[in-house]
Amino acid sequence: MSLGIGDRAPDFTLPATGGGTVSLSEFAGRPVVLVFYPGDDTPVCTKQLNTYNDELAQFEALDAVVLAISAQGVESHDQFAGRHGFRFPLLADTEHAVAEAFGVWQEKVLYGKRYMGIVRSAFLIDEKGVLSHTWYKVSPKDTPLNLIAALKGAAIGGGATGLVMGVPLVREGAAAVGGIKLADKVAEI
Repeated sequence: MSLGIGDRAPDFTLPATGGGTVSLSEFAGRPVVLVFYPGDDTPVCTKQLNTYNDELAQFEALDAVVLAISAQGVESHDQFAGRHGFRFPLLADTEHAVAEAFGVWQEKVLYGKRYMGIVRSAFLIDEKGVLSHTWYKVSPKDTPLNLIAALKGAAIGGGATGLVMGVPLVREGAAAVGGIKLADKVAEI
């Protein structure tokens, strides 16, 4: 089951890097960028989270909180975050209950082998805890910029944001965010 725009984001409390726990409800009144990634220390996931880290100042300037979730434990997350200097919490969904609630725990296929895992996805949750944008099966390089554009209310592709049939809407002629043409910024990633 996938969640859609206008659905209330399921609340959760999960163990986080640096000790303690993080609950979605503690960020009521602020937008939340919720990122699901398949695994720690994989090349694509490392690039994905580094992109969020690189754009963190823009998220913070918009009062948005960035949270990243995968199924590995906190020890793995602490090592991963320490190696790469991530400045936002990585949350451990070892029982994949939160991934299931958001519809990102799905069957995957790798080298002909079928298994269950997290599908790379991102959600923008508004100040009231409602999903304002959803991106399932996303490109790791485009999504942070699409999220920033959505937070700023920039029109991308005629007002739509996210993906159409797996293709990111950030493209030549796309809106500018913070004085930077998004298509140019994405080309740098």
